[in-house]
Amino acid sequence: MNKGLLIILSGPSGVGKGTLRKKIMVDSALNLSYSISMTTRAKREFEKDGVDYFFVNNQQFDQALENHDLLEHAEFVGNRYGTPKAFVEELRNSGKNVFLEIEIEGAKQVMKSYKGKGLVSIFLMPPSFEDLKSRIEKRRTESAEIINERLEKAKREMSQFKGYQYVVVNDTLDRASNEIIDILKKELKALHS
Repeated sequence: MNKGLLIILSGPSGVGKGTLRKKIMVDSALNLSYSISMTTRAKREFEKDGVDYFFVNNQQFDQALENHDLLEHAEFVGNRYGTPKAFVEELRNSGKNVFLEIEIEGAKQVMKSYKGKGLVSIFLMPPSFEDLKSRIEKRRTESAEIINERLEKAKREMSQFKGYQYVVVNDTLDRASNEIIDILKKELKALHS
């Protein structure tokens, strides 16, 4: 059995990573499995533990860091996020192509530690900063202070696409998802040739 790809989808907050991931995940030909991140942030009303995230407290997160159990980790607007290493490797070893939807800081950690075949890194870019601002404000899931923090961070993040293999502009959901699906099919073909 071939080991699966490790796929990173990253980009500024509010660019539509989650929506795009959900659309791409339905393509059964890609044999994708979503890597669930661990987080210390509070669960939103519509989220499920073990499906959207592994929700943990700070002590549990510290323990995972101490044990080197995380592939990457980052702090974002006062909350901590990390990708459980064993969960990802178990999926890849079973032949699944593992999809990481992670912040830029975490993506850099993964790209630094995974060299060579089997890693695909995609930076998702908004059509413009104004478009991104509008998307974040329409969510209405956070306070004005948190929205402003996200926007300031997004301004800095939009210039950090250079270390990624691919840059995809999320102008329309269908076009961007088709571009990513084409990238993944090309990378899978290269991996197994």
